Amino acid sequence: MKQHSDFNGRRVEPHPRAGTVALLIMPGFPMGCLSSAVEAMRAANQISGHEHYRWQIISETGAPVTCSARIAFAAHASLDALERVDTLYVISSPQAEMADAKRTLGALRRLERMGVTMGAFSGGVFPLAQAGLLDGYRVSVHWCYEAAFRAAFPRAIPGDAVMTIDRRRETASGANAVFDLMLRRIGAELDTQIMTEVACWFQHPMVRSESVSQRRPSATGDSASDMLPAPVTRAIAVFRENIDTPVPIGDVAREAAVSVRHLERIFKQATGLGPLAYYRQMRLDEARQMVRFSNTALRDVAFAVGYSTVAGMSRHYRAAFGVTPHEDRDDVDLFRVRTRTPA
Repeated sequence: MKQHSDFNGRRVEPHPRAGTVALLIMPGFPMGCLSSAVEAMRAANQISGHEHYRWQIISETGAPVTCSARIAFAAHASLDALERVDTLYVISSPQAEMADAKRTLGALRRLERMGVTMGAFSGGVFPLAQAGLLDGYRVSVHWCYEAAFRAAFPRAIPGDAVMTIDRRRETASGANAVFDLMLRRIGAELDTQIMTEVACWFQHPMVRSESVSQRRPSATGDSASDMLPAPVTRAIAVFRENIDTPVPIGDVAREAAVSVRHLERIFKQATGLGPLAYYRQMRLDEARQMVRFSNTALRDVAFAVGYSTVAGMSRHYRAAFGVTPHEDRDDVDLFRVRTRTPA
């Protein structure tokens, strides 16, 4: 077993209770998620003076993998060669094309049957769900493709939390959430003092818990949705709960405890759009997720966002995004969700 030194030159001894973590990288994976996981474990080892954590980067075939920033990362081993590991995290783009879907999904199921804790960062929830390993589990899904994930994998239970731990499943929505998840592991498996020092090393402002929701941009993109006036925030929450069945603006105003006229005025001031236009943009944003990140039929996409016809949705879609749903789907190297392949 290797020996390491910390920043002060002190030798870091291997620890008999070291946890082994495998990081499966797939094409287009976000580099920040990988570095957040590795740097947190490295710092915990150096601060504690023991090799509590060991990790290896793996790919489907053992070949290098190119991340979303177009930088190639070498892998220590192939997925098939992986045997003794405590936890495996999948890091991927939601559009990742598997080298051999049947073989990869079968290998993931094999590791789960061996008792390995399975997890995913960012778009890694897509291949993990395709393997059937998120059925019946709560899971954190990044807001930018949550609608597509819900449509593709109805047996999973996606949520808005930055990270989620549900039995032997650990998911994080993005790079900062990965760091939070690793800090939580360090606090539980080592101690909270080491956890705090790791956070301070990287100037991480706070250690977030599973109760913290993801921040989302407003539909107009010029501010975070949680920075808007309270009645607007409440109205947006009502809109989000009623994406598939548009709710009358009068009902929304009552929920926000303001008059329709006042709601229209403060919406325009805060977002530049009236409430109905904002609502439509939210529905179209959800539609675009399903168009780009799933193979849901366009008819079903239209119904899911409150349109009775594809033609009606397409007209508004083109006005909002400059392309039709058909054109948008054709432009994306789509991660196709197929019938689950037997192991």
